[in-house]
Amino acid sequence: MDGFDPATALAGAARDAAEALRSTGADIDSILDARRDSSTDDEHDPEGATLAFERSQADSLRLAALSRLDEIDAARARLMTGRYGFCEVCGEPIPRARLEIRPWAARCVHHA
Repeated sequence: MDGFDPATALAGAARDAAEALRSTGADIDSILDARRDSSTDDEHDPEGATLAFERSQADSLRLAALSRLDEIDAARARLMTGRYGFCEVCGEPIPRARLEIRPWAARCVHHA
């Protein structure tokens, strides 16, 4: 793949996902700290619903970052076995533009 280094692209994506994981972990910790400082429950606290929503949102972002790291690990495995850049459904090459945007992509656009 001229000018495109999958290993470098995957390393950058892994750094970004790891940073997102650290950031959401810090967000969740601060939300939990805010809840600990409060003596009321979510149901009767006007701020409770906001804290619960923020926690849910941060947890969703954390799960997405974990999932992305799994996808990146799978892409690295495909790179090591020579299957990187080929759709896992049809076996056709994944377009370079797609891999540049989503270096962990396992499927072509048609099968995504």
